Amino acid sequence: MDRTIDDAAAIRVAGPDELALALTDARSRLMALWQAYRHALAASGWQIRYLAELNPPLWELGHIAWFEEYWIGRNPQRLRGVEADPEVPRPAPLLARADGLYNSSQVAHARRWHLDLPDERRTLDYARAVRERSLALLAQSPTDDAALYFFRLALHHEDMHREAWVYMAQTLGIALDGALDAACGVAFEPGRPVGDPVEGEWAVPAQTITLGSGGPGFAFDNELAPHSMAVAGFTIDRGAVSWRRYLPFVEAGGYQDRQWWTDEGWRWRRVHAVSHPRHLSSDESGGWKLAQFGRWVPVDDRGCARHLSAHEARAWCRWAGRRLPTEAEWEAAARLAAATGEPFDWGRVWEWTASAFTPYPGFVAHPYREYSAPWFDGRPVLRGASFATAARMKHPCYRNYFTADRNDIFAGFRSCAG
Repeated sequence: MDRTIDDAAAIRVAGPDELALALTDARSRLMALWQAYRHALAASGWQIRYLAELNPPLWELGHIAWFEEYWIGRNPQRLRGVEADPEVPRPAPLLARADGLYNSSQVAHARRWHLDLPDERRTLDYARAVRERSLALLAQSPTDDAALYFFRLALHHEDMHREAWVYMAQTLGIALDGALDAACGVAFEPGRPVGDPVEGEWAVPAQTITLGSGGPGFAFDNELAPHSMAVAGFTIDRGAVSWRRYLPFVEAGGYQDRQWWTDEGWRWRRVHAVSHPRHLSSDESGGWKLAQFGRWVPVDDRGCARHLSAHEARAWCRWAGRRLPTEAEWEAAARLAAATGEPFDWGRVWEWTASAFTPYPGFVAHPYREYSAPWFDGRPVLRGASFATAARMKHPCYRNYFTADRNDIFAGFRSCAG
């Protein structure tokens, strides 16, 4: 029986045995994607064109291994969890020069294309050696939350990067075929929504919620500290906005009509000459087709509109007389639905919210200082998850955050009554 924990609440309190299974599962899924990348890129020496939204695949693999080794295998304060000193001196990495190659806080993004990276075999050997040492340390680990903190962090970090590899494949037009099912655990048919989308609205009553994570187990620093917040009653979509609802905005000339756009959104649209959602094109019959992992497929209008920037989400809401939910409203609806069984469909696309990514009251950065604090710059929060998100990452408190112009990720939105 597969004992891998895919439940997001359970993995945050998982013990050593369950974490070992989850780490093994994560690597198996990552390697399924790696095979698809090898088929597409190995002949060219793993070279891809420079894009500000991507990283070179060989660098990504080395970085995943380096991050795990830095916080587990090389961390003498590993057992202290969030109380660990991030600057404590560490022994040398298993791979020479790894610190100078893969430390994302030290290696500028553009420079990653010009590094003398180890080849595929050496990079895979490094990742394998790091994982073997991590699993050996995990088998000997105490079972308290502090001692397991960095193992849980490394697992989530790898899952995040695996999702990045999926949307990088979409950007580069790399065919994933069976690798997508193996990597994401979903039966994904090109052009079709996963499962039956939920439609309609829900009038959510006024309530006071505890926003953020609390209790035992793992939490990201930006989810802390949990605090009470009064949320007025609101009406929200039961599911993310579909192509059926979004495309009439495009067809009505919404991308050319200044009145629907914020100043920032209009500048973005003009600078990048955006006239419709990314990866979309009209076909000869007047319908729409979607570029999906290197293939053109007809758009199923039941599916969630995706590859939308926050600018596009806001513009549609103005046009439709709607608004984006705040992240407190989103979390209130998700929690209430989980408690009552009310239909509230999430996890197909990341969902832009109206909230800026800011620290909760009492925020204290965890040892991985670069995770949250540098990005409290006004960028919007996304809530939920996408079809490419690991199931164990799909937690109602999880806060994703990208700049408002990003349309390469699997992001859409749901709306509230205006």
